[in-house]
Amino acid sequence: MADRKGSVDSAGRRKRSVAEEPVTSVLQGGDVPVNESGREWDADEEVLAALGYKPEFKREFSLWTTFCVSFAVLGLLPSFASTLYYGMGYAGTAGMTWGWLVAMIGIQSVAASMAELCSSMPTSGGLYYASAVLAPPGWGPFAAWITGWSNWMGQVTGAPSVNYGTAAMTLAAASIANPSYTPTNYQTFLLTVFLQLIHGCMASLPTRWIARVNSAGSTFNIIALIVVIIIIPAACDRSAYDLPKFSPSSEVWGTIYPGTDFPSGISVLMSFIGVIWTMSGYDSPFHLAEECSNANLASPRAIFLTSAVGGVFGWFLQLVVAYTVVDIGAVLDSDLGQPFAAYLTQILPQKIVLAVLSLTIIAGFAMGQGCMIAASRVTFAYARDGCFPYSRYWKHVNTVTQTPVNAVWFNNVVGILLLFLIFGGGLAIGAIFSIGALAAFVAFTTPIFIRVFFVGNRFRPGPWNLGRFSIPIGAIASAFVILMVPILCFPSSTGSDLTAADMNWTCVVYGGPMLIVLIWWFVSARKWFKGPKVNVEHLMLDREDQAAEIGGVIDGKEVHTGGRSSSSDGGVPGEMPPGKQVGDMKTGGL
Repeated sequence: MADRKGSVDSAGRRKRSVAEEPVTSVLQGGDVPVNESGREWDADEEVLAALGYKPEFKREFSLWTTFCVSFAVLGLLPSFASTLYYGMGYAGTAGMTWGWLVAMIGIQSVAASMAELCSSMPTSGGLYYASAVLAPPGWGPFAAWITGWSNWMGQVTGAPSVNYGTAAMTLAAASIANPSYTPTNYQTFLLTVFLQLIHGCMASLPTRWIARVNSAGSTFNIIALIVVIIIIPAACDRSAYDLPKFSPSSEVWGTIYPGTDFPSGISVLMSFIGVIWTMSGYDSPFHLAEECSNANLASPRAIFLTSAVGGVFGWFLQLVVAYTVVDIGAVLDSDLGQPFAAYLTQILPQKIVLAVLSLTIIAGFAMGQGCMIAASRVTFAYARDGCFPYSRYWKHVNTVTQTPVNAVWFNNVVGILLLFLIFGGGLAIGAIFSIGALAAFVAFTTPIFIRVFFVGNRFRPGPWNLGRFSIPIGAIASAFVILMVPILCFPSSTGSDLTAADMNWTCVVYGGPMLIVLIWWFVSARKWFKGPKVNVEHLMLDREDQAAEIGGVIDGKEVHTGGRSSSSDGGVPGEMPPGKQVGDMKTGGL
């Protein structure tokens, strides 16, 4: 994009054009955002204005606190405990050791490519905004629609799935302490709903308090993870089974447990659901970018660090369990209803089992709260652009807390409704884990795929970028997700052994709503949904071909005022005028 010097307003303050900011924006390169706030914008606010949005949140997150939210959402210890059934059950210890390393190549590529997009477009809309801006001409709204709904589905299932895992572990711990007690679905449901309500209240707090709570939660998560990684190999006792303290490496790395009817290679790929779901929280800094200071550097750094640190620590935890597990079949079929708890009882004394489960439960509580926060920011951003029915309610920012409280409770109600799947059995409620993995990675990779194969030189890197490695890394990320999407929908049984009870319902539970979203698009949404709505006034330099309500001349250039001050239906102020909608511009959105 051509460089411009901007212009000067009536008070003599210099206006910076979009071309001067390191962003890839829905606004065109020569547009100059107008500051109507009565005070001078700081650097973060100028970048956000160049993306088309006025500041609505307090920027009280730093690199550390943003990383803390992201790491809390990642929640390695509770995530691993909740998905052990998939990682161990599909491929055994081989899938947990070298399988984790293979999966992390693809996952880290996705994280690095996402971080690059975040640096160029640090807005709460995140992946949805990126898809809209980067898509080929005419395709921006459709790309944003698919990315946004898929991302929202992954986000809205995050807290319920985490809280379900935490509730199951809590009741399993109670069963270990009191062997006569057997948890019921009804008790699991009520405890999970209780956790949802607590997290809803916590996520409605002011940003400063949320940052402090998540900082404490992530610190505890890290400490608990390290303690568990140390305590399990130190205290494990396999002598009762006439086994050495640790399994031999040849067995751990070379034996693939026959947990599915598919060939061994496919079973290992199917076990990646545990890795993908565990490592799917690193997008949170993208959605918190409008609340983060120095966002176009801090947010991408938090994304990359969350995935990298989580990948390393997660692998160490996988190794510890792989080298100490005694009987995989007994772990999967235990009456405790929680494989991680069953694994711990095989190798540890009861008191230590309860101590490890307690650490995991507390870490899971912090993780659930982080998921609730991230999901609410996604809902707010999409409601701001009119994606949802009654968006005017969900986009509202509470005047007291300066947070999207309505979005928090909207997600909470949807999450509680999803929890009724508990009464459908383990496979039914397990679908929310698969949805979280599948929906999130489809959303993660859609803008990356567009960036690699369709953008050309229309992408303007931010201050954090991959340089000449951008396209190769993006290609690896895209290939990984294209491979994994169908794999995540495979059932563990095949042929005559496959029954309705053994079916993998992910394709139905995810595909059904997405099919409705597609039908909605072709029937109605394509007529009114035009992607991100600019809500900051801006001057359009040299736009003789565009209609404008107000005109004039600045610095010898013809100017028009872009954006409308209001909309008749109570929508977002500043909706783009005809000719300025995403994907309809001659430049394809830049």
